[in-house]
Amino acid sequence: MQYPSKLIEDAVTEISKLPGIGKKTALRLALHLLKEKPQKTIDLAQALSDLREKTEYCPTCHMIFDGDDCMCQSHRKDRTIICVVEDTPDVLAIENTAQYQGVYHVLGGIISPVDGIGPGDLNIESLINRVKADGEVKEVILALSPTMEGDTTTFYITKRLKDLNVKVSTIARGVPIGGELEYTDEITLGRSIANRVSYEV
Repeated sequence: MQYPSKLIEDAVTEISKLPGIGKKTALRLALHLLKEKPQKTIDLAQALSDLREKTEYCPTCHMIFDGDDCMCQSHRKDRTIICVVEDTPDVLAIENTAQYQGVYHVLGGIISPVDGIGPGDLNIESLINRVKADGEVKEVILALSPTMEGDTTTFYITKRLKDLNVKVSTIARGVPIGGELEYTDEITLGRSIANRVSYEV
């Protein structure tokens, strides 16, 4: 693809590194920013800079937050139930169903030997410690994508929780096998949470 200037080419190269954005879309976005008032581009750059510099991760549940109390500290949340998810978009997807009132635990990924990701690379140990230290936890819901890697992670965590006197369940398989939780429609995901089933090793 030919570009009218090196500056446009550099902008397109960087923008197209974002997921789901190809070169054509990146070019459209870059040209759009050029047409807008300079302040809009400055505001966008500042928001992205703040995102990188000011975003924090909750030491308890590993959810993204910006320095205020994390949602896991909310008095509206039921701390006796922990829903374990792969990453932040899964939390948002479940929250949008309005079917779940408990707290979350973000693993930061799933076990994937092919990609060199083992249990030690994820926030699994902090989940185990959280359940051990917090005597009020009664149930752990494993809401991981129903892929081979997701099932491997579910199996591993279930074995680790086996002797901790806590109910372990998974979301019902209304979510399509091989699908990603983040892209599941809210009705299907809501029913999966509401109709979760016990997970046996």
